Amino acid sequence: THHQNHGHVENDESWHPLSEKIYKNLDTVTKKLRFTLPFPLLAFPIYLWSRSPGKQGSHFHPDSDLFIPNEKKDVITSTVCWTAMLALLVGLSFVIGPVQLLKLYGIPYLGNVMWLDLVTYLHHHGHEDKLPWYRGKEWSHLLSYVFGKTGMELFERGPYDSDRDYGWINNIHHDIGTHVIHHLFPQIPHYHLIEATEAARPVLGEYYREPKKSAPLPFHLLGDLIRSLKKDHYVSDVGDVVYYQTDPQLTGAEKS
Repeated sequence: THHQNHGHVENDESWHPLSEKIYKNLDTVTKKLRFTLPFPLLAFPIYLWSRSPGKQGSHFHPDSDLFIPNEKKDVITSTVCWTAMLALLVGLSFVIGPVQLLKLYGIPYLGNVMWLDLVTYLHHHGHEDKLPWYRGKEWSHLLSYVFGKTGMELFERGPYDSDRDYGWINNIHHDIGTHVIHHLFPQIPHYHLIEATEAARPVLGEYYREPKKSAPLPFHLLGDLIRSLKKDHYVSDVGDVVYYQTDPQLTGAEKS
């Protein structure tokens, strides 16, 4: 769903922006939690259960509009396995104790969730130049807008995402920072992403956003994350090319 609707305000599935109307209908506590660390980095399990604000359904429900009819059996199988794993963990908590289970499973799981949320969020947010989001006739699948005439007009406004440098973590996490080429050609295996990016860079030219070089550990990305959470709150309800806007009440800034 994310790859097929990448960059679409309403139809994208991965950290898509909230429209102004949906954002303003959120209660104050939800707004605070959504944009205050560390809570956004704990969002993945909640998203699996209930998706994002403004969207209906669940990844565990076979009748959710996330899935096509012939995927129903697969969803049921997945949900049964997930439930069995949960039951196993509950049983283990009685055998080895909840504290030991937290050490062996809970903390590693939370670490995985936080890393997943951080990486997927920064693929599409946090760049110094605001990234465009599209809807209506201005939206086009990446391949068509890169190679088509109309697409080049779209591309000149800027691609939907950006690459990141994760330092030495790049090598042990399948070079996940090479996100632009991954969306252009998702069939490229991870072990060819770096060379594919090098080949695509001259073609993309000035439209390729060069990632900041990382120290051994990518602490610089925390600054990008914090800046984005302070500024990237919602997009306009109207317009086919939109950019994130800031809620001054949430940040404590005075309205101009």
